[in-house]
Amino acid sequence: MYEKSIELLNRAVADELEAVHQYMYFHFHCDDQGFDLLSNLFKKTAIEEMLHVELLAERILFLKGDVEMKPKSYPDKLHDVKDMLKQALAMEEQSVKDYNNSAVECSTNSDSVSRKLFEQLVADEERHMSQFGTELENLKKFGEQYLALQSIERSKTLATQTGASQTNA
Repeated sequence: MYEKSIELLNRAVADELEAVHQYMYFHFHCDDQGFDLLSNLFKKTAIEEMLHVELLAERILFLKGDVEMKPKSYPDKLHDVKDMLKQALAMEEQSVKDYNNSAVECSTNSDSVSRKLFEQLVADEERHMSQFGTELENLKKFGEQYLALQSIERSKTLATQTGASQTNA
């Protein structure tokens, strides 16, 4: 009875796992480049996507399905921040479209709980879209200075921490 819902939920699991891997990859590279604000945004978003996997898995198991833990693809190896943000925004836009369609299909198949779950995911993905879109706009508006300010802020923080630890020694 719920085969179609289980299929849609597992597709969403694959989508979310792909996002977790991609955003953690971006997190590592932004962190390495000293872009703390973006690094933390990607990490926080990856953690939220992991929570989505958990919600989807719980629903699949409730429907007596099996959870498929296979991402759709492996992370794209992007190192340019603008490219990272463009990809993140595109991924979120696709998720919103897919999850809206899945919500409609679950509703058509009389599965209102899965429909509500997909609607909840749409709201979260729209928020992620907004966050990535804002960062992309900041980068366009302020250019490389936007990234330089993040890097300088990290240097100031590290200098303060080092100074404090030397004082305490």
